[in-house]
Amino acid sequence: QVQLVESGGGLVQAGGSLKLSCTVSGRPITDYTMAWFRQAPGKERDFVVRIGRAGRNRYHAMSVRGRFTISRDNAANSVYLQMSSLKPEDTAVYYCAATQLVWRDYRRLDAYEHWGQGTQVTVSS
Repeated sequence: QVQLVESGGGLVQAGGSLKLSCTVSGRPITDYTMAWFRQAPGKERDFVVRIGRAGRNRYHAMSVRGRFTISRDNAANSVYLQMSSLKPEDTAVYYCAATQLVWRDYRRLDAYEHWGQGTQVTVSS
């Protein structure tokens, strides 16, 4: 059974940085394209960023481009989200997601078979 566990969330001031981690168990992470989504209170879950199996293909949502960076360590079975220049509007529950399939559009929620439980990120102004 595949499990994704996020960690690293917390409270940070605007302009600060935070690094989220997601560790995969049950299968090698090299089987998966990995992504981060986020869901703010009262809003839909939105795509943030994704990374291909070998770590070369990355795509960031416009709202985080230049501030957030995704990376992966296949030996550690983990993917990371380095967040910098955080803004109050980045406040959300952040979810890690994994897919074994190949999609034209990786921004869709239904592209992913596996999800973590989420980790809260709160940015104070």
